[in-house]
Amino acid sequence: MSEPLDQKEERIESNEWLTDDKPHDQCGVFGIYGHPEAAKITYLGLHSLQHRGQESAGICTMENGHLFNYKRMGLVADIFDESAFKELPGKTAIGHVRYSTTGSSQLRNAQPIAVEYAQGNLAIAHNGNLVNARRIRDELEARGSIFVSTVDSEVIVHLIARSSQGTLVEALISSLQKVRGAYSLLILSDDGLLGMRDPSGFRPLCLGKLDDAWVLASETCAFDIIDAKYVRDVEPGEIVMINENGLVSIKPFEKTPSSMCIFEYIYFARPDSRIYNTSVQKVRKQLGRILAQEAAVPADVVVPVPDSSNMAATGFAEESKIPYEMGLIRNHYIGRTFIEPDQTIRDFGARLKYNAVKESMEGKRVILIDDSIVRGTTMRKIVKMLRNVGAKEVHLRITSPPIISPCFYGMDFPSRKELIAATHSLEEIQTYLRVDSLVYLSVEGMMKAVKGTPQGHCTACFTAKYPVAFDEETEKYSLEVNKC
Repeated sequence: MSEPLDQKEERIESNEWLTDDKPHDQCGVFGIYGHPEAAKITYLGLHSLQHRGQESAGICTMENGHLFNYKRMGLVADIFDESAFKELPGKTAIGHVRYSTTGSSQLRNAQPIAVEYAQGNLAIAHNGNLVNARRIRDELEARGSIFVSTVDSEVIVHLIARSSQGTLVEALISSLQKVRGAYSLLILSDDGLLGMRDPSGFRPLCLGKLDDAWVLASETCAFDIIDAKYVRDVEPGEIVMINENGLVSIKPFEKTPSSMCIFEYIYFARPDSRIYNTSVQKVRKQLGRILAQEAAVPADVVVPVPDSSNMAATGFAEESKIPYEMGLIRNHYIGRTFIEPDQTIRDFGARLKYNAVKESMEGKRVILIDDSIVRGTTMRKIVKMLRNVGAKEVHLRITSPPIISPCFYGMDFPSRKELIAATHSLEEIQTYLRVDSLVYLSVEGMMKAVKGTPQGHCTACFTAKYPVAFDEETEKYSLEVNKC
């Protein structure tokens, strides 16, 4: 029997506003080879990738056979200053921004992970999640390996260090053949800079040029800030090796059907990025257009939940011929801590993030557009805000299908029992959110919106069809530890 939704809301911790009640991508990565200001360029790239992780950041450089690693908890702009850059010499660098689940936000889990081992120096930055990390870690610990973090990325470091293969690339290939799951990796070593994606291509990784320097990043928006030119995506299953001789590409893994995360288009990526060589903004507008075709309703205004739903709401408004209004204003300057007054303010967390514009919605029938619903707690408070400023009707439209399954490939989702669409009917959710109507985009409509993108997509969170298998132990472990 499903838990009553009102009881579930009461059970959500009081600082629920910190989690945004949204799925989170765990990490963003950036790397550059051959630039005299490698650390500062990496800093700018990470600043553009800040939306992919806000809890810690780090940069690792290489000079004269030595690694220099600087990482801290917090936002990129708060961590790095001129004194930090003095500790990061060299013309090659990798960087990382990270999001983690509550309770695992610790400096020891920040990346890049940098080590010295028998074959030399090695630093790694990882976006994704390995579904067999627990089993491999147990095996390595049984053979004497000592882990200093809880991130699954460290498993790859230990596998490389223990490999009997001759070169780093050979050791890397051998190691990656033992792991399963999602990884977009950057590796800094004595041999240069390496970038790679898993054979399924779950997470994005883009390749660019800045004059004579090569750059790698999770999204192309990181190229724009430094005036780098986008060249192409690193392909699923590809390893690119960059050193003084230029760039070499190898594809050592067996061909696998592509399963790129479709949530990159729906929510994660910045709208000014190109993901999988396709404009995120274009796809989001198309999601809104198709939703308008599937879920028309008489209304006076279309209002997005900012910011990730802005372009989808534009598409919905254009298709439905209903005026677009910025009826919700988002505060972008919320930190990780906030002092709440002793006198309780109702819906305090939601009010920190959003404020409703009375003039846009008073006496009007409102179509509220959002990209997803996870638990529903924040959405219920947003709807209440609209009612409080006089919205006559609230019709909620979601530009993705219902999320019914957790992700094990690099997104931070609650367990299935915490996903409102997995445990309650559409009618129950509509009643709980107190909206006049609720419609999700269909799976077919979502796939139509990404039609024409280069490869296939992973839709496991909507369909429970997982392209890479995992066992029960992996499922439990993935939900308990932080991923990245």
